[in-house]
Amino acid sequence: MSAPVHLAPGVALRLLAAFLITAMSALVHALAESVPVGQIIFCRSAFALIPIMSYVALRGNFPGELIPHRLGLHFTRGLLGVISMALSFLSLAWLPVANATALGFLAPVLSLPLAAWTLGERIAPRFVMAVGLGFAGVLAMLWEALEMPGTEALWGIAAGLAFALTTSFVRVHIKAMTKTEAPASIALTFAVTGTLVGLATAPFGWVPVEGALLVGLIGAGLLGGLAHIAATEATARASVAALAAFDFTGMAWALGFDILLFATFPGPLGLAGVTAIALAALMVSVAPRASRQGA
Repeated sequence: MSAPVHLAPGVALRLLAAFLITAMSALVHALAESVPVGQIIFCRSAFALIPIMSYVALRGNFPGELIPHRLGLHFTRGLLGVISMALSFLSLAWLPVANATALGFLAPVLSLPLAAWTLGERIAPRFVMAVGLGFAGVLAMLWEALEMPGTEALWGIAAGLAFALTTSFVRVHIKAMTKTEAPASIALTFAVTGTLVGLATAPFGWVPVEGALLVGLIGAGLLGGLAHIAATEATARASVAALAAFDFTGMAWALGFDILLFATFPGPLGLAGVTAIALAALMVSVAPRASRQGA
């Protein structure tokens, strides 16, 4: 998977963003064994403010780039984003990192039937195949989950599917916001919303943290903030279409984290499902521009 020289900086930053977000996911997977999801959301959001604010200050646009213009849009994006984050963290709590990551890749696949249903758009045959492949992958993962003891894997798959669906809505919402709002402003209000919503869960059973847990919570926030910055800078240097395929390097990192850190590897059906979903999302993400517009 090579890229022209002029795209190299953007590709490098997108590869870095994929690694950072997958590393954050691995931390969340480990933390969720001991720390409530609401507490993780608080720390992930609060500590992400450090790199985001530093990034804006280094660009010389502080505080102007952080000022929101349409607060209503920021409010709805923040709530949708926090719901999506919570579902992602629940999926990571109940599934291996690779499985949860694969389910997240369903977002662009799910947006196709969603667009056909709500907007009356026609789906080209290539995309019909991608949707079918993606859902075949989900069925393979479900089949393996049904053979496991307990119901945690099933809940994890349900949360992952809901995460992918809400993410597709969030992406559309953010696209509309960028007409009037700066990316840094969107990132800031999302982080603030996540911090406040996470803090509101404190009365429902936060746990004391110190040592490795505290380092992990801080690390999750810093990694999330840095991943956002890397992705933003990548997009500034190359088109979304040129960079889309490189997002899928996150699957390799996810499998590596599962094996090296958690001694976990998907079974045959789970691995087939992960592969099918990744291929389906890749088919959608790297489709030619003209083909997408005709879909």
